[in-house]
Amino acid sequence: MVNGKKLVVSASPHLRTKDTTTKIMLDVIIALLPALGASTAIFGPRVLAVTATTVISAVLSEYVARKVMKRHNTIKDLSAVVTGLILAFNLPVSIPLWMAAIGSFFAIVVVKQFFGGIGQNFANPAIAARIFLLISFGQAMGNWTAPLAWKNAEAVSSATPLAILGSESAEAMPSLFNMLIGVRGGSLGETCSIALVLGGIYLIARKVISPKIPVAYIGTVAVVMLIAGKFDLEFLAYQLMGGGLLLGAFFMATDYSTSPIKSNAKIVFGIGCGLITCVIRLFGSLPEGVSFAILIMNLLVPHIETIMAPKPFGTVKEKKSKAKEGEAK
Repeated sequence: MVNGKKLVVSASPHLRTKDTTTKIMLDVIIALLPALGASTAIFGPRVLAVTATTVISAVLSEYVARKVMKRHNTIKDLSAVVTGLILAFNLPVSIPLWMAAIGSFFAIVVVKQFFGGIGQNFANPAIAARIFLLISFGQAMGNWTAPLAWKNAEAVSSATPLAILGSESAEAMPSLFNMLIGVRGGSLGETCSIALVLGGIYLIARKVISPKIPVAYIGTVAVVMLIAGKFDLEFLAYQLMGGGLLLGAFFMATDYSTSPIKSNAKIVFGIGCGLITCVIRLFGSLPEGVSFAILIMNLLVPHIETIMAPKPFGTVKEKKSKAKEGEAK
């Protein structure tokens, strides 16, 4: 007791907030809705079928896994719903639904629950699942559907803008306006740049994510591609709006569990994602590089946090005496 008041001793963290995991995940879901609506308009009703499959499979996988592992169930925190949504956004609309379900199972059970559940996974589950599906079912994962083809009797295949940009194909590139509104080939949730940016701004305004990682990530890609493209602004615009850069920067690289906590470490993480993305796009065999870049940087997060850790206040680096140096030799 101090001055008649009881002191309560508890473990950290000592700063409290009204935010909960459920509330944060709900904000992420709201931020993804504009891109989901745009994708449905561009690629048709099957977008909803793919999304429903990944979300339901993710929730069921988490429920069953937690039951089998005899852990308290966490499906109410909506993290499995977010994983299912982001995974769907990384898939082509034509993917067989059973493959999408396998992807959700891999994301939730293998990447998330095997390592202890939310907050303990070493990599973003949706990204790891996308790469797993890409390796396992390469043909299906590369079968892109042309925008608005769902209105025709027969589906029309299409290449992604970055694949066209990096080849000598005579196929016409989509206009920059179409890149902006999403009328182009690609994964079902990565095409509409406006919707993704609006979602990102919403998350920043709600203080769900810090702008440091998205700004560092997108800014690094912008600088490198501006130089690589010999200051061709059109080339730069295609690189920024093409592929999954905006989706990755705002919704995947900012994952709490797999991104740094410290402010300066976030910047290093974003720059690293940007550099690896550029290396893959410019020198790799794949036109895209966002998923691989984020996954690699996820693995490096513990080391980044250690290197960027601030020096404790008042500490002085101990100097070795000559006698000790002699003993060491």
